[in-house]
Amino acid sequence: MSRCVIVGGAAIGRYEEIKKYLRPGDYNIFCDNGLRHLEALGIEPDLIIGDFDSHAVPRLPVETIFLPREKDDTDSVYAVREALKRGFKDFLLIGVVGDRIDHSLGNLAILLKLDSLGLKGLIVDDYSEMEIISKETAEIGPEFPFFSVLNISGTARGITIENAKFPLKGGEIDCEYQYGVSNEPLPGKTARVKVDEGRVLLVRDRR
Repeated sequence: MSRCVIVGGAAIGRYEEIKKYLRPGDYNIFCDNGLRHLEALGIEPDLIIGDFDSHAVPRLPVETIFLPREKDDTDSVYAVREALKRGFKDFLLIGVVGDRIDHSLGNLAILLKLDSLGLKGLIVDDYSEMEIISKETAEIGPEFPFFSVLNISGTARGITIENAKFPLKGGEIDCEYQYGVSNEPLPGKTARVKVDEGRVLLVRDRR
């Protein structure tokens, strides 16, 4: 099964950085105003989804799902649900975080949903990549000068951070005190993050 790429309508300024994450054989879903990124990304849609309140109705020879404008799911959430029905287990989401903090937080919750299903999800923006860490050890290579370990769900316990400027052993982070912001891998080292209980949001910063 190929990876599913979901393209939302949030602003993208550094297309060349985003394009490094794309692979041949990806299944590409464009959500509504995400179609504005079509030419700059240089990829073809396999599926278009939207209520088209922020983009003209597309006239492309591509499967298109038209959504009502009044609904519970955002276009991005609906796209994930549709991809799950089609059997996808690995997700890359781009153009889903940006100026609208409400949309950004809603789309970050998609990562929590995918993790609860035992599936992989990665959100990428102009400067960083974001994923949920729960069961597997995550690595942060020296190409990422900064990283943050945040909690957006319950309380995470038994957090270990190795090979970093600010190491941690058996730590606990809840949603009310985010002390894991802006850490750094040690020079020439690969930092590692592990969680024994709960889950955290790992943000790798490319700047």
